[in-house]
Amino acid sequence: MAGIHITDIEAAINYWRDREPSPDGITLARPVRALAEVYALMVYFREQEVDEFSMPEPAMRAWLAWYESTPDTPCIAICSTSQGDPECKGCGRSFDEVQLWTEMRPAQKRQTWRRITLHGGAWRFNRYAERAAEGQGMSSVEA
Repeated sequence: MAGIHITDIEAAINYWRDREPSPDGITLARPVRALAEVYALMVYFREQEVDEFSMPEPAMRAWLAWYESTPDTPCIAICSTSQGDPECKGCGRSFDEVQLWTEMRPAQKRQTWRRITLHGGAWRFNRYAERAAEGQGMSSVEA
């Protein structure tokens, strides 16, 4: 089971708030409302992740729309797993994650992104941060 982290729910809410702002400062757009309900339950129950398979359909659709706006892969085209490393020095993914990336579900990919971002040891986050940002149209802070 892959869980969707609360920070991804927050990011999706902000994505939708930018795209469909409240007309009166009170009313929420449907995607925002769907995600906010999930977020509120997570906060109430002190959960860090929500099961991707138990998310209500409107919230999952809204989250997937946000997910499609994010970079798909952390790859910066410097892959050391092809040289036998168990973890890529370029992006931080394991050999299995690199090999199975195209088969992974969005929630699994986001879990991997979260892990490598928190670790921050891959070259994409230090030595080649500018290269990673250029390849994905992001600033180095966002990468």
